[in-house]
Amino acid sequence: MVTKFLLSEGVPVDINYGRGTPLFLAAESGQDKTLEILLDHGADPNISVHCLGGPFFMALTKHSFKCMETLVKFSQAGADVNWKTFGLTPLGFATARGGYTNFIQFLLDVGADANVSDDLGWLPVQLAAARDCREEVEMLFPLTSPIPNVPNWTIEGVISHAKIEAKKPLDQKNCQRRKSFLKLQADIAFKQKDYKLASELYDMAISHGESAALYANRSLTKLLTGDGEGALSDALRCRMLRPQWAKVFYREGAALMLLEEYEQAYDALLDAQNLDPQSAEIERELRKARELMTNMNASRERPDAP
Repeated sequence: MVTKFLLSEGVPVDINYGRGTPLFLAAESGQDKTLEILLDHGADPNISVHCLGGPFFMALTKHSFKCMETLVKFSQAGADVNWKTFGLTPLGFATARGGYTNFIQFLLDVGADANVSDDLGWLPVQLAAARDCREEVEMLFPLTSPIPNVPNWTIEGVISHAKIEAKKPLDQKNCQRRKSFLKLQADIAFKQKDYKLASELYDMAISHGESAALYANRSLTKLLTGDGEGALSDALRCRMLRPQWAKVFYREGAALMLLEEYEQAYDALLDAQNLDPQSAEIERELRKARELMTNMNASRERPDAP
């Protein structure tokens, strides 16, 4: 096996070339057997990879029970199941995101703490309650210490209170924190090539405050999912907020290319090149738009064959 051979040749087990350690990459790929080998050779399950967190968190986002179990049970030190990533523990992530109900009991069984809050002070039970997921609340409630500002400390009371609190506007400081928090989640989803989820998370971030960068990022996710109209709409919103940014026109041009509006795409990309004449990426797309525009015009002018 390649992993065993490389380790036998002295390759450091926790080496990181920029995309993460071998353990992190194995968790990302759902390779539980490779995880076992790496852990047997002393791999550290708690090395964090930038905003993407560690192997355990990555295994959770990939819905891999086997990898999560391997990281907890086959590691001498054991993966830290309460390690926070972008303001959330794995349990907080599962209850905030939704779609992880089957993982919550597992997380609790391996030591996840139901009393660790997120970056805004919300506990997992509150995050589940805000989504009106009674099943998750019922799992978490017995393990959660009473919350002082919840007057009716019952399952119904927690759900009712969380729904009310979730509708309240955040103050400016918390609004910015929440926007940053959601952007990080979106960035992670994008890196995992889950473009639909990334788009939804960018949308949630935008609801806490518009920014050109968020619209540009969401435009790209829509472009990658084939939503040309949505990509164009976001590019145009971005353009209103930051009219002298080359990326704005590049996003607009890319969306128009997808919509086969080659002349408009060429104009937008030409504007992008004027703002960033050194960009090879813009030059390539501009050349492509020029060729497609020329071919389209030629086909229009070509007389019908007899």
